Amino acid sequence: MTQPDAFPLRAVIFDFDGTLAHTLPICIEAFRRAAEPLTGRALSDAEIEATFGPSEEGSVRVLAPGAHEACLEAYVDHYERLHDSVVEPFPGLVPLLRELETRGVRLALVTGKGARSCEISLRRVGLAGVFEHVETGCEHGPCKPEGLRRILGHWGIPASRVAYVGDSPKDVDDAHECGMVAVAAAWAESARPDRLEDRRPDALFRTVEEFAVWLREKTM
Repeated sequence: MTQPDAFPLRAVIFDFDGTLAHTLPICIEAFRRAAEPLTGRALSDAEIEATFGPSEEGSVRVLAPGAHEACLEAYVDHYERLHDSVVEPFPGLVPLLRELETRGVRLALVTGKGARSCEISLRRVGLAGVFEHVETGCEHGPCKPEGLRRILGHWGIPASRVAYVGDSPKDVDDAHECGMVAVAAAWAESARPDRLEDRRPDALFRTVEEFAVWLREKTM
């Protein structure tokens, strides 16, 4: 839980899918469109989501064994096309990010997405160049703590003065593992506030507006 000297926060690190933009549905659909023609069978949302944790490079090895390279290329193509339906972050986040940057609060991104899909998403929602550091996922499995620690090392800021904002229970655990302030983002339709609360985040928000009010107070 939050350490007594955690505030004011000096930096904020964000997850992407389900935290900055509502991209989880297009991730799932892109995997489905990429893998089903190669495997000849239908895939449920649950089957696809069960492969999440590694980057797309790891997921396709499970979804289309023996054809993972073709599946990855098809995924990237479908993902870019499907992104036409997601062209901006969740409402309220852009002005908040601009405000934090103006006030000298450092910003970074740590995501499980692969480098290619991360580049697509940042570009398509207008956030390319906003984050000082961007750490993407790993093919072999979840690796967010490593990315978080690399950024902390670059900054030289105590972990207790940095918040990690994510929409999954694992994001909360990863923040706590690194000694950071764990902020649970529950404003996406796909969010599960009950599961997030079970991980005992330092703060949980169901709307961007509530998060913005809290963050302004904690970064003053």
